[in-house]
Amino acid sequence: MATVFQQERWLIDMNKSQGKLADELRAAIIAGREASQEIMAVYEKNDFAVDYKEDDSPLTEADRRANEVIVKSLQKKFPRYAILAEESSDDKTRLDKDWCWIIDPLDGTKEFVKRNGEFTVNIALVYRQKPVLGVINVPVTGELYYAAKGRGARYRPEKETACREIAVSDKVDDLRAVKSRSHASEELNQLLNNTARITEVKERGSSLKGCLIARGEAEIYYRFNPTMEWDVAAMDCIIREAGGIMRNLKTGERMKYNRENSVNEDGFYVVNREENALNTSE
Repeated sequence: MATVFQQERWLIDMNKSQGKLADELRAAIIAGREASQEIMAVYEKNDFAVDYKEDDSPLTEADRRANEVIVKSLQKKFPRYAILAEESSDDKTRLDKDWCWIIDPLDGTKEFVKRNGEFTVNIALVYRQKPVLGVINVPVTGELYYAAKGRGARYRPEKETACREIAVSDKVDDLRAVKSRSHASEELNQLLNNTARITEVKERGSSLKGCLIARGEAEIYYRFNPTMEWDVAAMDCIIREAGGIMRNLKTGERMKYNRENSVNEDGFYVVNREENALNTSE
């Protein structure tokens, strides 16, 4: 593993480009890649067991293995930071700490089970409830998205070693919207169908929806159903550093993290520009 990273100059030189968060960012990228390898080891099996949680969401061996790899790695390197991870018990002492890792070891387990490749590994670091670092790995393709506060957002395409800076589009007409492949609501479908400025709707699983907006390939993502903090924290940082906007759907305020209640009950919206923060009554 070390040899692979030594060959990637962008990762070695991260201290120059990412400032004070360079160590945390490097650790999150490495942990995300190691988790991706664990996920793919399960994904490539002819068959794997699927369990279900109390809320009927699926859980696989890949979720557990990826969670263990990430948590152990980050705890070892940053023992004073709190951790909120989907497949770990919730230690409420995290609420007393300024720094908290927020981890979704396998975002899009439904897509994983369907074998459509649209799942990700999401790792965020928040400081006083605001995301300051976000890393999203795409295990099937090897793509990588990452951002650190004040340093911009970057993307490494499939089968490439160099990363490039990304930014949201500047479109205000002929807008492209993204919606969940497995969790779209009727309320959202009605909004998309009745908004004239939206001329294209793309379906994606997991945090890939936000990644499309960060890369300038879509402009709008509305989410009415509840999500969890770990579903969106990494995406939030990447969206913002790419020049986009992500806010609570009901209040219009910035999303907060490392909360007592980890459910995002109000929904959220992601847009490329303020002008595209559509009124839900349209």
